[in-house]
Formats: sequence, structure tokens, C-alpha cells
Amino acid sequence: MAQFEELKQAIIDGKAPVAKELTDKMLAEGVRPGEFFPKAIIPAMDEVGRRMRECEFFIPEVLIAARAARASSEILRPLLVGAEAMTAAGTVVCGTVKGDLHDIGKNIVAMMLESAGFKIVDLGVDVNAEKIVNAVREHQANLVALSALLTTTMVNMKGVIEALSAAGLRTQVKIMVGGAPVTDAWAHSIGADGYGKDAPSAVELARQLVAA
Repeated sequence: MAQFEELKQAIIDGKAPVAKELTDKMLAEGVRPGEFFPKAIIPAMDEVGRRMRECEFFIPEVLIAARAARASSEILRPLLVGAEAMTAAGTVVCGTVKGDLHDIGKNIVAMMLESAGFKIVDLGVDVNAEKIVNAVREHQANLVALSALLTTTMVNMKGVIEALSAAGLRTQVKIMVGGAPVTDAWAHSIGADGYGKDAPSAVELARQLVAA
């Protein structure tokens, strides 16, 4: 359907007002809310991820594309009820660990995961282990995404994993970590399930972890 392609392109181009207008217009013409995600929003953000991986897009382009996707999805989500309800790909508790106030990378990952169909519980920055444990329990999350931008705060990722184990929740969730100083070796050394070097690979990893 040409309209889905038009909406997909508006999201890739970061044109939030156009994405919103197209969504409203298509709904008025009888397009079912459940069709938008698989036919336009998710493919658009997958393409944004591809372009970021190949250095065609950088953080500003990814942010405006994610905002355009959100402009459409905010209209659609309240309409996704009953048979139309979109089953979330998973519920992700995400946050920047205790002592760290950086949030740009975490925000991009959260927005891209949301556009890929995940339910996001964003705890923000400087988040202690207890808050993450409580959020996992409250929202029945199956994924935890932790960010750290400082070498001095990376150790707090390990503290979160230990706290989840102590609370008896570790088997319930997969844990992914990321951030400038974080490496795949570090992720494995602290007992995380995976490492996302950037937002597109974090989305790919999240899909793999929930399917495992």
C-alpha cells in the first residue's frame, strides 16, 4: 500500500508532523491500527538502524526519526485494544546506572526499542539497583538494558545483576549492557547476557534475547 510507504519514508526523514498527519488520514480512511507497526513503523526504524550502522545516519538523524515514529505510535497505541492489540515484543526496564548522569545513548536505544514493538519502562539516570529490581518485579519485565558512560560507574552494572540474583529475578530477565567504555568482554565478565555497541545492535540483540 502506497500510504504505508509514504509513512515509512516520513519517519525515516524525521518528519513528525507529516507522520502524524498521515496516521490520522489513514485511520480516517479505515486502515486498522494494528497494521501500522509491521507495515510502516518497524520497517522504518529498521532502515534507520541500518543507515546508522553504515554511517549514513548519525545521532541527530536517528533522534528525529525516532520522534517521528513516536508521533505516529502515540496516536495508535490507545487504539490497539482487543483483537487489534499489539503483543509487545517484550518489556524492557532501562536506565543509566547509579552515579552516571548520561542519557543520550540510553534515550536513543529506548526510542528505537519502543519503535520495534517493545514496551519500555525508562527509569532515567543515576538509577540504583533497588529501583531496577522493583521495576522488574512490578512490570514483569523480561529484559533489562543498562547504560554506563563512565569507567567509574561500569561496576554498578555488576551490582544490578547481583541484586536481581539476590531477589530471585535473574532467571526471569535477560540483561543487556552498553555505553562508550563497555565491551563485550566486560558484559560477559559481569554475567550479562549481551552487549549492544550501538542502538541498532541493541535492538537486534533484544530481539535475539527474547526469542532465545
